[in-house]
Amino acid sequence: MRRLYIPVLALTLLVSCSENKNSTVDDVIASQNLEQIRKKKSELDAEQALIAANLKLLEDEIKKLDPQQKIPLITTLMANEQVFTHYLELQGNVSTKKNLVIYPEYSGVLTHVYVTEGKEVYKGQILAKIDDGGLSQQLSQLEIQADLARTTFERQKRLWEQNIGSEIQYLQAKSNYEAQTKAVNQMKEQIGKTTVRAPFSGTIDDVITEQGSVVMPGQSMLFRIVNLDDMYIETDVPERFVLDVKKGKDVMVEFPVLDRKINTKVKQAGNFINPANRTFKVEIGIPNSDGLIKPNLTAKLKINDYTNEKAILIPMSIISEDAEGNQYVYTIVEKAGNKGIAKRSIITTGKTQGDFIEVLSGIEGGQEIIDEGARSVREDQEVKILDSLYN
Repeated sequence: MRRLYIPVLALTLLVSCSENKNSTVDDVIASQNLEQIRKKKSELDAEQALIAANLKLLEDEIKKLDPQQKIPLITTLMANEQVFTHYLELQGNVSTKKNLVIYPEYSGVLTHVYVTEGKEVYKGQILAKIDDGGLSQQLSQLEIQADLARTTFERQKRLWEQNIGSEIQYLQAKSNYEAQTKAVNQMKEQIGKTTVRAPFSGTIDDVITEQGSVVMPGQSMLFRIVNLDDMYIETDVPERFVLDVKKGKDVMVEFPVLDRKINTKVKQAGNFINPANRTFKVEIGIPNSDGLIKPNLTAKLKINDYTNEKAILIPMSIISEDAEGNQYVYTIVEKAGNKGIAKRSIITTGKTQGDFIEVLSGIEGGQEIIDEGARSVREDQEVKILDSLYN
């Protein structure tokens, strides 16, 4: 067992004050004797120095006898380059451009409804018929007059080609025939408005007006037709991502209600920044072959806004910060076997994903970084490596 030596200065001060040792601090203060108070303070300072010196000797001896008390135990991880894909997380609602309420183009009684709710229809299929109010009879009369005008024009044309008759008779017959033809076409267009047709292929989601009702253009809703093939999600993206979120970017879409995830792409990125909330619109195409995705369904979006093919990622938990706000980690240098020296490395960081953060500078691929025990080591301190984690 090593002997412990008392420093000479501390021992001298202790002997010089021993005559005042039996006096308590309260007694000395009560005496109001400046010389005795100073002596008592010197006595206590000597005792404190003696205790500190003895503690230091004991600590040194413990470290020599127990090496584990001297070298911190740590684990490390290897900084390797890898692909880092960052996602912007947003929410949106499913929409479709083919979700339409059909209105009539003609006033009258809805005489026939040919479809029911849930029926699939094709583009141009007749859905309903409105009473034309006698337009069909008027069309018949106009067609008769048009036939007569055509016959008259054809005869007058033959005579004119044979230089028989006047030019004015020919032109009058031609003008009358053209006018009658236009009148017939206009009447057919009016009658065509009495037939309600499907504007696109889809499913009749709702029959709003029953047969026999009087309908008005722009006022009476007849049907709702929906096509679930051309679905999309529209969401607002903050303007700071205007250079990162573009057409063709990968998107991960999750539908919590359906417990379903799909991978798709940005279909369109808007060119207008909304001054009210400083965002721009993004449209994301949604495949829906099985028809389970419905309009207004809530979706969670992860849009790929940044990718680094050679990124170094480290856990955020091992990063410390000094008084000047610099971020740093400890790396291993001068490694020999399972021992090495802890070296502080100032780093700059980028984007985060989960519990990891991208290191932009300060660490290179292949460096060994202290993981567990990082907050208990000091600069240039020798450490013992228990394990290494390679990511």
